[in-house]
Amino acid sequence: MSPALPAPPGFRRPALALALLAFAQLIISLDYNIVYVALPEIGDDLGFSAQNLQWVISAYAVAFGGFLLLGGRAVDLFGPRRVFTLGLALYGAASLAGGLAGEPLPLIAARAVQGLGGALLFPATLTLVSTGFAEGRDRNRAFAVWGTAGGSGMILGSLLGGVLSEAFGWTAVFYVNVPLAAAAVLLTPPLVPADAARTTGRRFDLAGALTSTGGITLVVLTLVQGPVSGWGDPAVVGAAVLGAALLAAFALVEARGADPLLPLGLLRGRDLRTGALVTFLSMATFGTLLYFLTVYFQVVHGYGALRTGLAFLVPMAAIVAGSQLAGRLATVRGTRTAMIAALAVGGVGALVVGASLSTGGSYAALLPGLVVLGAGQGAGYTLMFGAATTGTPAGQQGVASAIASTAQQIGGAVGLAVLVAVANRHTGGLSGDALLAETTSGLRTAVFAAAAGIAVTALVAAGFTPARRRTPPVATGAGATA
Repeated sequence: MSPALPAPPGFRRPALALALLAFAQLIISLDYNIVYVALPEIGDDLGFSAQNLQWVISAYAVAFGGFLLLGGRAVDLFGPRRVFTLGLALYGAASLAGGLAGEPLPLIAARAVQGLGGALLFPATLTLVSTGFAEGRDRNRAFAVWGTAGGSGMILGSLLGGVLSEAFGWTAVFYVNVPLAAAAVLLTPPLVPADAARTTGRRFDLAGALTSTGGITLVVLTLVQGPVSGWGDPAVVGAAVLGAALLAAFALVEARGADPLLPLGLLRGRDLRTGALVTFLSMATFGTLLYFLTVYFQVVHGYGALRTGLAFLVPMAAIVAGSQLAGRLATVRGTRTAMIAALAVGGVGALVVGASLSTGGSYAALLPGLVVLGAGQGAGYTLMFGAATTGTPAGQQGVASAIASTAQQIGGAVGLAVLVAVANRHTGGLSGDALLAETTSGLRTAVFAAAAGIAVTALVAAGFTPARRRTPPVATGAGATA
């Protein structure tokens, strides 16, 4: 096989380039939650049924998760700047189409294209951070800034969604992305170095692309739709079976391919294997808590969209602080130690939050847990992707980033499905005060279960290679070991 695509040169203006990359990550993170608070208005205005409304959220998640591996391969083959620009353009165009949509189907299609844009943009952004800054202090600082944008953006989306939908209507949560994406596209050429020329002899692996994208998309679809339609629904079962078959076919294609979409040798790398599992578990635990807190604020305490967004300002500040501290701790103590510490802090915060949930509880009583939880979550988000891709050859950073992020997406779907079932297991047939009491009890149990999962994640994170034992990566054949 021909040599991998070389790493891009360092940024000429590193501070401005990092600001652009963090800005792009913020755009991705905002879209996770900005639509949530506008869902009731969207449903009423466009005539969604109760069953179909969830697809405004799910279409994005399914496309994002399904196309990530393809996006990572595109980064490695065509260069991160090209894919970064394309992802931003898709985001902006799809956001405009979403705001203009007058019926359910066009809006769902626009959300799916936004997900595709994210699947291209995320591995491109992560690759540029990983390869554009020197390993050690500079890269740790870069990941701290990037992680701050990603972690706080999820919460900022709830606040911004509430403000925009109340002030301008639901279309504003889509239109806001258009100038943001356009500005980022215009700033890319002067701030991000041009990609190296494509290496001849490398091919796209069409069979691998089709089987992986189809298989992952169907698996994510199963995990998203199963809790809504029931796990025994024929369509859900059919999607699960077909998805598993396509992933099995993908494994066969990759094992036999000369230039595979996913070099299986990458999976022999200790850090990537550990990192993929850590990102899966982190999203299945930390990543679900925003949903349960939103339910607690809106259902148990009757908060409106704007008040709910404001309630997340304190944890957002804690996430920012945790992200910044994580970069410094990683420089001094190593990424593995910093990651375990972040998970330990976040787990304690989840326990405190769970113990503070009650039907008569005040927001002030919840604050200590939210602060500790936010600090741990922000630190963990900052560290986990960099830890997963450390040691991966520069020409395979895109697909390594996609592996970690695909695990994150699937973990979020699995964790939410499991923990929602835990939270709602005793609420059937109840109403009034009894329903509120049982809802609160279920939310508390789900948060405690997430805390237990965070503890397991900390044990898994101990599998990262200690900083003093890291060795330079050596690419071999179609794959590489770290």
